[in-house]
Amino acid sequence: MDNSPPIHVSVMLDEVIQYLDPRAGQTVVDGTLGGGGHTRALAERVGPTGLVIALDRDSAALTAAERNLAGLPVKLVSANFRELPEVLKQIEIPAVQSIVLDLGLSSDQLADPQRGFSFDAGGPLDLRFDTGEGEPAWRLIEKLNATQLADLIYTYGEERCSRRIAHHIVDGRAKEPIRTARQLADIVRRAVPRGRDPERIDPATRTFQALRIAVNDELGSLEEALKNFGRCLVLGGRVAVISFHSLEDRIAKEVFRDDPQYEALTRKPLRPTEAETGRNPRSRSAKMRVAQRIL
Repeated sequence: MDNSPPIHVSVMLDEVIQYLDPRAGQTVVDGTLGGGGHTRALAERVGPTGLVIALDRDSAALTAAERNLAGLPVKLVSANFRELPEVLKQIEIPAVQSIVLDLGLSSDQLADPQRGFSFDAGGPLDLRFDTGEGEPAWRLIEKLNATQLADLIYTYGEERCSRRIAHHIVDGRAKEPIRTARQLADIVRRAVPRGRDPERIDPATRTFQALRIAVNDELGSLEEALKNFGRCLVLGGRVAVISFHSLEDRIAKEVFRDDPQYEALTRKPLRPTEAETGRNPRSRSAKMRVAQRIL
């Protein structure tokens, strides 16, 4: 087993602490444990009389946290954050003071060649957070036709060249099964040369995003979770959502605006400081929205 410490750097940690204001003795939730940075910071503030309930679907993250967070007031739970009401019921906690969701991939996941999150990984094109649930991305692209693939890539990846990419995938899999992240990334790069993208991101970025969202039902999980979090929070309790693309941010914005149980505390999403993006370039696309339970 890999005993190396996590390499992930938690995003907007100062803002999370500022808005959630965790205090000694409180019970709070980190719905996306990941590398454990937010969990650690919360645990240090609630202290030995408090508790952080940390959820994750990734067994590797939970295993690492058992070691890296030992001695802190943390309860680790293998679950999707959409299952929080059931989790709290099982451990007989009626409500918590705050909840944080960091929806980004952790650097530890990107570094694992067997998960397929890194474009150049030679391992399986999986993309699942919980490898024991659902089907891997390679199986999804194997069974969908060109129209279905194009629709998925456009809807979840907001990719303008979705049809061209889909046809290249279909042509590519007819010659050789697509089983690795590297194979798929190469196909997408041939379909969409980097020079045509004014944002200068890797041409494979949006396609991988779309497949990851699809195999993990990420948008469905987020919308369901936010609508149910109100009954998990004490009156006045707060929830913070850190998102990394417009689809997630739109869901948080609309739920916090339209659901009467919430009052949005951030009219516009908070962004990382220049100092943070300098230290951690992966934080550049992060947006944080915060709401408070009022009903």
